[in-house]
Amino acid sequence: MTVQIVLVHGIRTSATMWRSQLAFLEEAGVPATAVDLPGHGTRIREDFTLHEALHTIDAAVRAAAEQGPVLLAGHSMGGLLSLAYTGGAQKPPVDGLIAASCTALPHGANLATYRLLAGALNSLPDRGLWLAGRVITATIPPENRDDFAAGGYALDAQDAALRSLSTLDLAPAVQRIRIPLWFVNGQYDQLRINEALFQRLAPHAELIVVPRTTHLVTAMRPRVFNAVLRLAIATLEQASPAM
Repeated sequence: MTVQIVLVHGIRTSATMWRSQLAFLEEAGVPATAVDLPGHGTRIREDFTLHEALHTIDAAVRAAAEQGPVLLAGHSMGGLLSLAYTGGAQKPPVDGLIAASCTALPHGANLATYRLLAGALNSLPDRGLWLAGRVITATIPPENRDDFAAGGYALDAQDAALRSLSTLDLAPAVQRIRIPLWFVNGQYDQLRINEALFQRLAPHAELIVVPRTTHLVTAMRPRVFNAVLRLAIATLEQASPAM
C-alpha cells in the first residue's frame, strides 16, 4: 500500500500554501490531500473552532488511512493541531508526523506576544497586508511566492484561532507520540522558543533545522522540505514490508 500524505496549513493562509509540495508529491506518484481548516481558504466564511479544526484533520486522515499508511504534516498552527491530534488520548491512524515551525507552547507570554502583534497588524488600514506582501517578496522564491495568499488571508479567523490554540494541552500530547516524528524549523524561526522542551518530550523525534530560513520554511526552502517529505515517506515504507 502506498503512503498517503495529509497536509495541514498554518494560520491566516490555506491549503494553497502547499502547492510546491503537492506538485512534488504528484510527480513522485504519492497521493496527497491538503485540507482547508474552518475560517480559512474555501471555508473562509465559517467560524474557526478547535473542534471543527480537529475534525477536519481526523476526517482527512481516516479517509487516507483506508488507502495506506498516513504521513501527517502540519505547518505552524497546523503543526500544533497535528501534534495535539496525533498525541490525543484516542490514538488516530497516523503512521508518521512532520511538525514544522511549531515548537512553541501556545499559551502564556508566547501567545500573548503573538496576539499583540497580530492585533497591531489588524489595526492597520489594510490589516497588515502590505507588510505581509513585502515580507513574502523578500523571503520567498518567485515561483511559489503567491502560494500563501492564493486562497485568501483568513484575517477574521485569526484571533479566534489563537484563542483556541491556548486550550491545547500540548505537552502531554507530544509525550504520548510514539510514531516516527520530525520537528522541522527554520534557523531564524521565532517559534523555536520551546524547541529543547519538545525534544525532551519526544526524545525519539528527529530535529531538522534549516539554515538561513525563517518561519515560512515550506515556502522559503521548498526543496529542503520536500526532501524531508521524501525521508519520511521512505521511513514509513521501510516500516511496512508489504508495501
